[in-house]
Amino acid sequence: MQREYEEFKVRINGLVTTAQKVPEDGWTMQDGTPWPGNSVRDHPGMIQVFLGHSGVRDVEGNELPCLVYVSREKRPGFEHHKKAGAMNALIRVSAVLSNAPYLLNVDCDHYINNSKALREAMCFLMDPISGKKVCYVQFPQRFDGIDRHDRYSNRNVVFFDINMKGLDGIQGPIYVGTGCVFRRQALYGYDAPVTKKPPGKTCNCLPKWCCCLCCCSRKNKKTKQKKTVKKSKQREASKQIHALENIEGGISDSISQKSSEASQMKLEKKFGQSPVFVASTLLENGGGPRNAIPPSLLSEAIQVISCGYEDKTEWGKEVGWIYGSVTEDILTGFKMHCHGWRSVYCMPKQPAFKGSAPINLSDRLHQVLRWALGSVEIFLSRHCPIWYGYGGGMKWLERFSYINSVVYPWTSIPLLVYCTLPAICLLTGKFIVPEISNYAGVVFMALFVSIAVTGILEMQWGGVGIDDWWRNEQFWVIGGVSSHLFALFQGLLKVLAGVSTSFTVTSKAADDGEFSELYLFKWTSLLIPPTTLLIINVVGVVVGVSDAINNGYDSWGPLFGRLFFALWVIIHLYPFLKGLLGKEDRMPTIILVWSILLASILTLMWVRINPFVSKDGPVLEICGLNCDD
Repeated sequence: MQREYEEFKVRINGLVTTAQKVPEDGWTMQDGTPWPGNSVRDHPGMIQVFLGHSGVRDVEGNELPCLVYVSREKRPGFEHHKKAGAMNALIRVSAVLSNAPYLLNVDCDHYINNSKALREAMCFLMDPISGKKVCYVQFPQRFDGIDRHDRYSNRNVVFFDINMKGLDGIQGPIYVGTGCVFRRQALYGYDAPVTKKPPGKTCNCLPKWCCCLCCCSRKNKKTKQKKTVKKSKQREASKQIHALENIEGGISDSISQKSSEASQMKLEKKFGQSPVFVASTLLENGGGPRNAIPPSLLSEAIQVISCGYEDKTEWGKEVGWIYGSVTEDILTGFKMHCHGWRSVYCMPKQPAFKGSAPINLSDRLHQVLRWALGSVEIFLSRHCPIWYGYGGGMKWLERFSYINSVVYPWTSIPLLVYCTLPAICLLTGKFIVPEISNYAGVVFMALFVSIAVTGILEMQWGGVGIDDWWRNEQFWVIGGVSSHLFALFQGLLKVLAGVSTSFTVTSKAADDGEFSELYLFKWTSLLIPPTTLLIINVVGVVVGVSDAINNGYDSWGPLFGRLFFALWVIIHLYPFLKGLLGKEDRMPTIILVWSILLASILTLMWVRINPFVSKDGPVLEICGLNCDD
């Protein structure tokens, strides 16, 4: 144990050195040779077994689990598929070395908060009745380091405590990328096992003996027809049996050999050219070497993480984590549900996993932008839930949930119009909404009340407070007019024009104390649209009130209707305004300049193409005055 403890200290010291400045010549090994991983984009595959090969045990005598470090091969000119490619490399290495039937996926910024969570997941996956069809068990995401008010809706409780719980009653929740326990066979693209149909029920309106007679009479007719057909076939076949008896053994051997070779080629075309990995995919209950890991397995594991291993295979298409979107989690879960699998949502009282959330608005908007861009990519791909995966066992309500998960970025366009019209009404003195009749008013009020009642029932059922629900509504508007809108245009450019967008890793921790970066505004173009909407609505309120003061008492009545919608937009953007007026850090001047410039351009365009003023009206009035004179 002392030797293993010293090795553990060396590993910890190695992790500490990663935070230090990298030398100009790169890191070197103990023998003086350069470390192969100095170049992040160009290095060979590396695997190091820390535990699991020498039978190391803890103080209670229990054998420590296998601990392996894996770094897949990276070469210039190869597409590595980011997180999805890394997860596929890990699943292949684990299949070669240990081949456990279940996998746990946790992001690097998450940790296990409940030691009994995995046992709860196993209860679902190993259930003797319904566990065979469960592909994964998803846990909700919980976060540390969030302020009490949760101004930027980092907890996302409406999604995790209402939407995901609702999906658990249909076919299961969607995969959210972390805090998930998988069944390995489901990740290999296999179909879910078919459940046996219950025996046919007898008719309740007739006595049992009558039903039996009917069934027996039908069966007798069918069996008589089958016997006559079989006899005729047997007579024809008996004439040629003597010619086949001599070569029967040789044909059976060749057929079995050819079938085994064909199945092996089919498996290699699907999973790759590693015979060890292909053999592990056929073991439904897993299993691997119990003794020390031989060098042959390590060399085989190095092979499965090479750059060209996935060429001409179905990895990323039908096997493993699916490629084609930055939100590979949605695609992966969608493909599993299309194969007939179902998932389970597990919500223990003590959170199973906890992670770090972005602390300031700029990083939060970048995170939402990445999610929305992935949804746009899926919507414009062949894996769109609207037209993909029919006839594979997915339920209709589950399909609607996936459609909603890829369609929501498109709602940014009507949302942007909705947030702009109140300011236009105040600046022009016109009201967009026409007069509502009695029938239309009743329908409008019925829809409004039904939406409100639905929201109240969802909050009561999910245990979500009004504060959390309102924070979610506010950030839906902020993210909708910024991140969702940018993601829509970037997705169209990427799919139609091939212009890809690079993302930076979101910073999720404060350096100078708790919540020190809460009001920090980092420069990003995502802040321009909300700032512009905030400015034009505030200006519209000021102009509308000033105009009502100048025109007298009669103009106050119509003003209240316009003010309601404008103030409603401002209240939704209040967290953004709060961050804008923060005391610790101020918004960069360039954001204000661009926002004011954009608001001015939109105002000039509106004056130029004002739809409320008829272009022929003023000319006719002038002509009339001239004629009278």
